[in-house]
Amino acid sequence: MKIRLLAVGSRMPAWVEAGVEEYRKRLPREMPFEIVEIAPGARGKNADVARAIQAEGDRMLEKLRDQEHIVALEVGGVSWSTEQLAERLGAWRQEGQDVALVVGGPEGLDPRVVARARQSWSLSTLTLPHPLVRVVLAEQFYRAWSLLSGHPYHR
Repeated sequence: MKIRLLAVGSRMPAWVEAGVEEYRKRLPREMPFEIVEIAPGARGKNADVARAIQAEGDRMLEKLRDQEHIVALEVGGVSWSTEQLAERLGAWRQEGQDVALVVGGPEGLDPRVVARARQSWSLSTLTLPHPLVRVVLAEQFYRAWSLLSGHPYHR
């Protein structure tokens, strides 16, 4: 089972790369965590935000695979506890499904991407910076895996 995070944004700070890498190397080989960076749409003083979101959506839709279980990360999504994430991870693994998590740009996801998602997940009602979301997701998937494996990391 593979977990892919498709996230709008690029050129992350070193602390983000280091944080994600720390948890990526802890995950078992049979459950790799990959980040696919999606170039942000053009934004500026007179930019057409709707067009930027659509451009991000086009690029994201090109990268999604038909066989993936797509989960949209959205503020209005359902909140999962770590235990619930572990249950979902176990079910996805049991079904042999690869998972694609999708994170939009500053204004959110293109509606076409949301329509492709089978689930909508909210990490928090807080507004989190997108670089931090990458680290949080990597850590939470490691924590969920450790819970399923009976590893003492999750106490």
